[in-house]
This record gives sequence, C-alpha cells and structure tokens, in this order.
Amino acid sequence: MVTVNLGMLHYVLDHIYGAFMHRTKISTPFFSRGWGGTKLEMLEKMINQLFPEVCGQNWPPAMIQPVWRTVWETKTASLREGVFRTPCDEQLLNALPPESHNARVAFLMPKSVPPHMMACVVHLAGTGDHAFDRRLRLGGPLVKQNIATMVLESPFYGQRRPVLQRGAKLLCVSDLLLLGRATIEEARSLLHWLDSEAGFGKMGVCGLSMGGVHAAMVGSLHPTPVATLPFLSPHSAVVAFCEGILKHGTAWEALRNDLAAQKVMTLEEVRERMRNVLSLTDVTRFPIPKNPDAVIFVAATDDGYIPKHSVLELQKAWPGSEVRWVTGGHVSSFLLHNGEFRRAIVDGLDRLPWKESPL
Repeated sequence: MVTVNLGMLHYVLDHIYGAFMHRTKISTPFFSRGWGGTKLEMLEKMINQLFPEVCGQNWPPAMIQPVWRTVWETKTASLREGVFRTPCDEQLLNALPPESHNARVAFLMPKSVPPHMMACVVHLAGTGDHAFDRRLRLGGPLVKQNIATMVLESPFYGQRRPVLQRGAKLLCVSDLLLLGRATIEEARSLLHWLDSEAGFGKMGVCGLSMGGVHAAMVGSLHPTPVATLPFLSPHSAVVAFCEGILKHGTAWEALRNDLAAQKVMTLEEVRERMRNVLSLTDVTRFPIPKNPDAVIFVAATDDGYIPKHSVLELQKAWPGSEVRWVTGGHVSSFLLHNGEFRRAIVDGLDRLPWKESPL
C-alpha cells in the first residue's frame, strides 16, 4: 500500500505553482526596473520616522467621502461601488502613479438591519488579487449573519495599475512600500468612515497573504479596537521575497545592476539590501492592537510561501492573539479553506463589544 504524505503534496503544489508563475518567461519578474531611486529613499525615511510616532500616539485616520453607485440590490442585500481620493499626504500622493490616486471599493451589506446592529469587515488584496470578486465571494455568505463586506482595490492593482506594469509584478521595490503605506491609510480611513459616518456597531479588517500583512498593520495602527484577521500571511515581506517562493520571481540581476552605479555588489549583498529595506514591513515592530483577543491568524501547515516560524513570531509579539492551523499549502488553502476564514471573521468580531447604540 502506498501512503502519500499530503503535507508534502501541498508544499510541492506551492512550488509547482511558484515555478509556473515565477520561473517561466510567461511574465516579467518583480522589480524589473530596480529599486525606485529617490522614491525608495523618501519612503525608507518616512517609514523609519513612523515608528517613534506610532508608539507614542494614535494619529487619527483622514476623513473620506466616497461617492457611491448601486450595482444591484435584492430584498436582503445590496452591492454598491464607491470611489474616493486616496487620503495619503502630498509627499505620498506625488510618489504614487496617477492611476492610483483614486481608490475604489465594493460594499456588500445586508438590508433591513440598522447599522449599529451590524458589523463590517474591510477585505484587503493579496498579491495578484486585482478584482473584487474573490473577496466578495469570501464575505458574501456572512451577510446572513449581519456582517457586511467592504473590498478595497489596492493601489497598483486593477483599475489603479500603472500603464507599464504587467499583472501584479511591481516595477520597483519602492512600489511595494508605496502600495503598503497607501493601503494602510485607505483602510484606516474606511474603518473610520464605517464607524463615524455609516454608524456600524463593530468593525474588522482581514486579508490573505500580502493583504494579511496589511490587515495586521491596520489593526495595529487603528485608534479603536477592530477585529484583525491575517490569513496565510507572514510577519514581514522579507519572508516572502527573501525566503519563500517569490525569491525566484524577483529580478535580482536588475536590482544588482541598479546598485552597480554605486559599487560592484555580489548577489548576496543585493539580497541583504533587500532584507534591510523590507524589514520596514516587519509587523512585530508595530504596536500591539487595542484588543489582541480579537486578533486571529489562520495559517497553513505546509505553506511553501510562508514558513511556520514567521506566523508564530507575530503571535509571540502580540500576546493574547490566536493562531489557527488549516491543513494545506498556500495555494490549496487559499482555494479550499474559505469556511475557516469566515469562521475566524465571525469569532474575531464576537470578541469585540458592541458600540453604544445611538439614542
């Protein structure tokens, strides 16, 4: 009788998918245009300055006023799409490509329930998630439990993608930091809008993979408690691009050539420079969220993209948070475990108190 190690099978599936996506000539690699020059320097400085500021206070999210149009509605639910100007400050706005200046969201909500008796979760995009559909499918069944879903289209993705960019393959390393910083500002503003303008009783933020890293950052930096639900996500982008499968999809030679003007470097030195830059995305440096009990990580047992130690590092940095394991790899869990992700959303929200209802 032949026994198959299923864990190894899931892990191998991740590597086959990774090889197909990142080692073939089907698409250009990540960062084919290099580091991003002065933009990267500006972002490194800006993010390094962020940490002392973050630990001392909660800077309030910017106010936004989305313009809405109804896509469809039934007796029990409605789907609207909204557009708003990204709330990033002038310096960030100038660094973003013009295509990314306006943010788009899809908003699926139950009808005939007052907002203060509903929860809403903001869903952030994983690498390559350009459209609203997958995240709407994840959140859709939760409408029956009075949980609304708000899906944010990331900068550099979907209709916000720069003309020269192919698919999800960002052109410069600076684009990754820009994408993250703008996503965090936009998500915090959306949570603030849901709270103060729409009057929801509870809020949460979730995301898969890269979206999970951003969700963790948003949950950490938001001034009020929100359920924070990172799925299949590392504690830092270093893990994805320097340890996991994405290192095979990175244009190391282009990055080395970009640095060659300064001095001749080995590939190992180039990777070390990348580790230093991406250490800015290390969520263990961020403050512990206001309600760590409402933080639930869902991780996969045999993930070829995200090693187990990375998930456990963040749990350790945030005492009170919970890790749940699903059996599978990155790709198979992404496809097969939506039920577990939904359960984590429901449980995370259950751990938050309801806001005082308006009189």
